[in-house]
Amino acid sequence: MIRRVFYFVSILITFFTASCKSQSTEVTSNIQDSTLIPGWNLVWSDEFNYTGLPDPKKWGYDVAVPGWVNHEAQAYHENRLENARVENGKLIIEARLDNYKNYLYSSARLVTKNRGDWTYGRFEIRAKLPYGKGTWPAIWMLPTVWNLGNGGWPDNGEIDIMEHVGYDQGVIHASTHCNKYVWTNGNQKTGTIKVSDCSTAFHNYILEWSANEIKVYVDGTLYFTNTNENKGWQYWPFFKNFHLILNLAIGGDWGGAQGIDNNIFPQRMEVEYVRVYEKI
Repeated sequence: MIRRVFYFVSILITFFTASCKSQSTEVTSNIQDSTLIPGWNLVWSDEFNYTGLPDPKKWGYDVAVPGWVNHEAQAYHENRLENARVENGKLIIEARLDNYKNYLYSSARLVTKNRGDWTYGRFEIRAKLPYGKGTWPAIWMLPTVWNLGNGGWPDNGEIDIMEHVGYDQGVIHASTHCNKYVWTNGNQKTGTIKVSDCSTAFHNYILEWSANEIKVYVDGTLYFTNTNENKGWQYWPFFKNFHLILNLAIGGDWGGAQGIDNNIFPQRMEVEYVRVYEKI
């Protein structure tokens, strides 16, 4: 989700160069898993069985003005029910065209940083996505401590469990990001899967992350794998604590590549639960 000026170039590299490692398939089922998963212990969760603002013991906010990253158009606000709330057993992250605080678009970016930080595990988020040109929802992870390479992005890594852009409806992306030199030389890894009803039905977006590999699923379908080749942190910075991020961006280098349809607002990403497991 952090792309800055590199992102649009990375999309071209990822999808149109022979050197990239990409996987694509289509989801065939919509299975809601039990909290009991053989081989895994549930260690952290939010079932959203309350009403009001997201639980502050589990969620913080990134607050930012438009253009903070990726030339996105929204401002991110905190503790504002219009943009992030729990109702009817679901977390709602809502993007609005409301000119709040003189910023045309408002939204929210929730983070578990310093409330939920993990090295390895299974991360399962059941969500229904927004639709419409200009929307860019994401479920992803960033490191809690940035201590590799130049101390910034992408040296310290990024794990994208789910990204979707509204002008390419029904195509879900998973990616890993690492050192810029590695990335721009064709070793950036991504996968795509077709989920035609992602904006009308809930699906489970799942990451299984170990010291040896990263696997991403939609429901029961594995569609992206990145294997640790033991070449050093430049290729595999995924050996330290990362935290979860849920956000709904508007516009930006990727989400806004075909413009923003102002007739679609408000738009929301709905989340039924977030569950984190550790391997037994």
